Amino acid sequence: MTDEDRPAPPVIRAEAIEALLTEKGLVDAATIDAVIEAYERDIGPMNGAAVVAKAWKDPDYKRRLLDDGTAAIAELGFGGPQGEHIVVVENVPTRHNVVVCTLCSCYPWPVLGLPPAWYKDPAYRSRVVKEPRKLLAEMGLDLAPEVEIRVWDSSAEVRYLVLPEPPADVDARSQSELVQRVTRDAMIGVARIDG
Repeated sequence: MTDEDRPAPPVIRAEAIEALLTEKGLVDAATIDAVIEAYERDIGPMNGAAVVAKAWKDPDYKRRLLDDGTAAIAELGFGGPQGEHIVVVENVPTRHNVVVCTLCSCYPWPVLGLPPAWYKDPAYRSRVVKEPRKLLAEMGLDLAPEVEIRVWDSSAEVRYLVLPEPPADVDARSQSELVQRVTRDAMIGVARIDG
């Protein structure tokens, strides 16, 4: 096993603690998995989805969101650690934004929940900068050659959230219906909203 194949020390510690708590009968592994999945797929990303859907339906809110993401997001009650300074970048037909943290895994937890494993992977962190179009295509997002791709590098000082292009039927949908269509991956910029 090479050094690259070995889990990071925090991962090893977390797995050891989980194994010990499970072995002692203090927690159930399925419960831990359910909590992690909720934060990965529901709690965090649903906050971001609410921000995006409101921006799609409310032009004044969208303007505030693009001018000062942190303040506009706080209007909806989302903020805190890892969300002290969030900049929102908008996807439009001629420009597609994608977010990375090339140094580690800086990520806007209050609006996206836990970062996906691939976001922290060294291959994603380097390739999205060097060959974003190719990497996005491999992840299932084919962009036309004329679409400009902008890569935003999150840091401890600033984190980014992508405001995806709205679906074609945005005017026919309620804000709550739109929330259900927004994905974490679209808010990172590695996917588009269906429809």
